[in-house]
Amino acid sequence: MTDERRRTGTAGDKLLRAAAAAAAALVLFLMAALFVGLGWHSALSLSKFGVGFLWSSEWNPVAGRYGALSSIYGTLVTTAVAMLVAIPASVLLAFFLAEIAPPAIAKPVGYAVELFAAVPSIIFGMWGLFVLAPIMSEHVQPFLGEAASFLPFFSGPPMGIGMLTAGLILSLMILPYMTSVIRDMFEMTPRSLKEAAYGMGATRWEVTRKVVLRHGAKAVAGAFFLGLGRAMGETMAVTFVVGNSHRISASLFEPANTIASTLANEFAEASDPLYLSALAELGLVLLVMTFGINLLARRMLDRFGAGSGGAR
Repeated sequence: MTDERRRTGTAGDKLLRAAAAAAAALVLFLMAALFVGLGWHSALSLSKFGVGFLWSSEWNPVAGRYGALSSIYGTLVTTAVAMLVAIPASVLLAFFLAEIAPPAIAKPVGYAVELFAAVPSIIFGMWGLFVLAPIMSEHVQPFLGEAASFLPFFSGPPMGIGMLTAGLILSLMILPYMTSVIRDMFEMTPRSLKEAAYGMGATRWEVTRKVVLRHGAKAVAGAFFLGLGRAMGETMAVTFVVGNSHRISASLFEPANTIASTLANEFAEASDPLYLSALAELGLVLLVMTFGINLLARRMLDRFGAGSGGAR
């Protein structure tokens, strides 16, 4: 009976290893298929425009001239705005839920944050267009235009839509993901570490900054990169409020476009082979950008882990 159990367990282990290896191979295959597929469909655009596609801001389907710079610029700016808003907000909200709020408040607010992540992106886009954009045009943008008119970022007519509005919508969308990860990190910090710090006379902020955040630096960095990748690839919510204009402007009030919004807006109407190839190349650019950010995140997380190990 013991030998039979041993043989059964050995067969189960082999089956589990085979299934795990197949799953890992499938991930690598799908990633390679994405690159190969987009590269194949981008061949016409790559051969015609070359690397100049990346720094050309011209997008003229009638004349058959295409460039990715305006879309790349809009993607980076809206993502930067989103991260500037979401990073401090997520850390503070997670700190409130894990360290300050009593359980009677922390639990329902935590559930609300998690449910907020389930809201479809198109709902964010509709809310942004019908609610946030009028608020921006009537109150926020005029105020910023008067208070910070010396900055080129806050110049131009207050239209409501534009890169600033798109960035704020993105910040709301990535906030729940980042908050959940950081809150879990706060809650998983060993109580003995925090009690030792309090026993040495540290304040709550000092404990959070020097103990909790240092202990969970890797998780916090992972949350930030999770939000960054989510913001860069968002499509429908941004399409509603970014303005969808192939122009580059320093003003955050001006309409712009992102790679994802360009694909969503123009793919259905693209009948010319060169037009389709240029859109496929835009998708390839976004994939490379996202892949590069993930590689950078992996390197930084490894460094955080090594630094934390050395500190301890």
